[in-house]
Amino acid sequence: MELSDLTIFLAVASRNGITKAAQDLHTVQSNISARIQSLEKELGVALFRRHARGVTLTSAGEQLVPYAQRISKLVDEVHQVVGDESDPCGPLRLGSLETTAGLRLPAVLAAFTADCPKVDLSLTAGPTDTLIRDVLDYRLDGALVTGPVRHPDLVGTTAFVERLVLVTARWVTGLGPVLREPGKHRILVFRSGCSYRRRLENLLLARGATGAHALEFGTMEGILGCVGAGMGITLLPAGVVETHVERGQVRVHELPDEEARAETLFVRRADTPVSPALRRFLSHVRAPGEPPVLRVVEPITGTQ
Repeated sequence: MELSDLTIFLAVASRNGITKAAQDLHTVQSNISARIQSLEKELGVALFRRHARGVTLTSAGEQLVPYAQRISKLVDEVHQVVGDESDPCGPLRLGSLETTAGLRLPAVLAAFTADCPKVDLSLTAGPTDTLIRDVLDYRLDGALVTGPVRHPDLVGTTAFVERLVLVTARWVTGLGPVLREPGKHRILVFRSGCSYRRRLENLLLARGATGAHALEFGTMEGILGCVGAGMGITLLPAGVVETHVERGQVRVHELPDEEARAETLFVRRADTPVSPALRRFLSHVRAPGEPPVLRVVEPITGTQ
């Protein structure tokens, strides 16, 4: 069995037809058919059912798919891991929180792409839970997420340290009403799975505030725009809202140190070797420590 046989098998399986697979692989149909027949003969089973509309996998073919995918992935990893450390190349699939992507990554990515022009970098933004799932399912080589993360299949290192602040409309000088009557107010958050959302909900619960209605947004700018308009409050890293504070669009409220500190971790699968490209990327990511504290209006307490 040759690796190219499995590549052809996966192409036919994904396209449900020999003609389309041949087009994808830039070869002739007769070659595809002959290689599939040879693989079926070697394994002693039929892998596809032929019909007028193309082909479909047999039960044996369905069982072969994950093994073929795993072998192809391992071969890709071999090429990456034993590649030239001084000149990394190949794909690098990364994930990041939207806040981190906007605040911390522009300078990092600019330096990395200049340093490694042969690396085919892709970046996916999303909430912590989604990014972790994508790393576990091998869809991402690693991701920047909010800590702590405890999973036996993952390893993580601190990349950045953020200081979280509560954000309100600029005319809100005290948070007492929000804490006493949360049901009349809204929290503006990213969709479910966002770690900052959980932290905000837990922060309010710790002060006896229950019943706050959550409005979900897909972008950080959407959240900050609506907070500035007085629609509710949110919780974000101080650096993310600095420009909006300077423009007088929102107001920030300090949290106690134990609630304000948030570590951004870079996580990857423990069973996956670190490629030269990933190793070089990590060399550009350094925890800078606490960012400067923004202008503080007042600390948040449960008695305001």
